Amino acid sequence: MEKATFGAGCFWGVEAAFRHVDGVLDTAAGYLGGSKENPTYEDVCGDETGHVEVVEVTFDPDRVSYEQLLDVFWQIHDPTTPGRQGPDVGSQYRSAIFTHSAEQEATARASLARAQASGRFSRLIVTEITAAGTFWRAEDYHQRYLERRGMASCHI
Repeated sequence: MEKATFGAGCFWGVEAAFRHVDGVLDTAAGYLGGSKENPTYEDVCGDETGHVEVVEVTFDPDRVSYEQLLDVFWQIHDPTTPGRQGPDVGSQYRSAIFTHSAEQEATARASLARAQASGRFSRLIVTEITAAGTFWRAEDYHQRYLERRGMASCHI
C-alpha cells in the first residue's frame, strides 16, 4: 500500500472521485500544509492557517499507479485558478499535490508538465507540488460526506 495526497478544492467531491478508482483502498479528508497543529474545519476555513483541504488516498500500486491517480487529479478540478475551485474561494481550496517520496515528486512534476503542454488548459497551471508533512484528519462528519448523503456519483 502507498499513499498519495491531493488538494483540488472542497475535499468532499475530491474524496468521492478517488473512492471510485479501482485500486484505491481508502480515502480520508483532512488538512495539510499549514502552520497550526491539529486544525479544525473552522480554523482552516478562516483562511489563516495555510492548510489545504486535501484527500489522502491509500492505494495498491499493483492495481493503480500513482500516475493514474495524477490523471484523475487533473480531470476533477481546474488547476489554473489560485485559491479557488468553482464557488469555493480561499487559499484552503488551492490546487496542490503533496508527495510522499522523491519518486512521487518526479512523477508529479512530469505529469504537471504534460498537463500544461497538452493544450487542455488555456492558462498556466498553478498547482503546488511539495513534500507531504503532517496530515491532520478532518472531523468525522467530513469523511465520505457525499457518499453518506447519497450524492457520491462522481465516476472517473
